[in-house]
Amino acid sequence: MKKFILSVLVLATFSATAQEFKPFKFNISTGYAKPTGPGASGGFLLSLEPKYGLSDRVDLGLRLEVAAMARAYRIDGDDAEGEVKGAGSYLLTGNYLLSDGNFRPFVGAGVGLFSVGSSGFTVTNGMGVTDGDVAGGNKFGGMVRAGFKAGHFVLGLEYNLVPRTTGFISSVPGTNINYESDNSYFGIKVGVDIGGGRK
Repeated sequence: MKKFILSVLVLATFSATAQEFKPFKFNISTGYAKPTGPGASGGFLLSLEPKYGLSDRVDLGLRLEVAAMARAYRIDGDDAEGEVKGAGSYLLTGNYLLSDGNFRPFVGAGVGLFSVGSSGFTVTNGMGVTDGDVAGGNKFGGMVRAGFKAGHFVLGLEYNLVPRTTGFISSVPGTNINYESDNSYFGIKVGVDIGGGRK
């Protein structure tokens, strides 16, 4: 976290000039969320991100996002599809814009907390049917992004890196079923920046 904030401040120092753009802006975006792993199914996402321009090239923000998707999971090494569940995130973000024109490509990153929803599964084997749950919870993770801004329109691609969920349940006495769930996902987003135009 400290290294991330320091990197943003260094970028702001190198790009510090008289600002042509208003510093405050509020981004609203929607798009498609695609979890990683075999058997995963994509879904819908919505994000809100207030941002402050430390300079015309560097923005610092706070991304609040919710996504509904079916995560991939593995039961004793076999791929399976989970239920559609919601996931949330709260990330401190930094963007670096590569130009000062109307068309502004950018790259960025973020770190923070991801809230992962639980998911149920059913295992049928020679010993019968066993129901189980992939536990939810909070995980610390990161995000990298790239995209462009044209006027107030924003198009971006993000990769959210979230640690896996692992565990086991007991199907019969002395027998455990191991499970593992991928929590990382891609996001393709379109949105608008409210504010942040030229002075």
